Amino acid sequence: MVVNRRNLLYLLGVGVGAIALDACQASGDNLATPIAPIAQNTGSFLLTSLPYAYDALEPYIDAETMKFHHDKHHAAYTQNLNKALDKHPQLKGMSGEELLLNINSIPEDINATVRNNGGGYVNHKMFWKIMAPNAEGKPTGAIARAIDTAFGSFAAFRCPFCYFRLDRYTSGLFGSGWAWLVYTPDGKLEVMSTPNQDSPLMEGKYPIMGNDVWEHAYYSIYQNGEVQ
Repeated sequence: MVVNRRNLLYLLGVGVGAIALDACQASGDNLATPIAPIAQNTGSFLLTSLPYAYDALEPYIDAETMKFHHDKHHAAYTQNLNKALDKHPQLKGMSGEELLLNINSIPEDINATVRNNGGGYVNHKMFWKIMAPNAEGKPTGAIARAIDTAFGSFAAFRCPFCYFRLDRYTSGLFGSGWAWLVYTPDGKLEVMSTPNQDSPLMEGKYPIMGNDVWEHAYYSIYQNGEVQ
């Protein structure tokens, strides 16, 4: 089944209550607020600018890492995705999220490219938005209550999210990937990991926030100390 905007909302259980992908909406007070519509893609995917300066996240992430991560890696995912879709123009009306939701229906000759680069494009668009300067502290409102319900406390949530590679918390992802807080179709929050640039959308789960644990996201400062 091809998933479009209408049945996407159904699959993600908007009638039960949903958490928006956008970090601003995710911190709101009403979990029953419908998910924002997926934007129509008008042809080519664009590399948007960072919502803050390259050095805004220092000392946690340095300017050199942010510039290389955004201007090189995210840019490459964007360019490669557009090149792949040039071979199948009928797909250009789909958003990045729709491409990932329907990854098994993407033509075989570009499937791997769309999986890797479409995932990289969408994942990073979210990644930039969920970080902000001087944003330390605990979540409040509905998202805080949902985390307490799902995990017992914010501290209990942070352990599996931050150490997602450990077998104690997940299946033990080997290599590069992402840690996610997701909203499941049955109305629950859970922590999961995906390899490479895979998205929870490929499994019908809605990402609330993601942590990029590819080495290019942290290596300049932390080298192989990903736990830091």
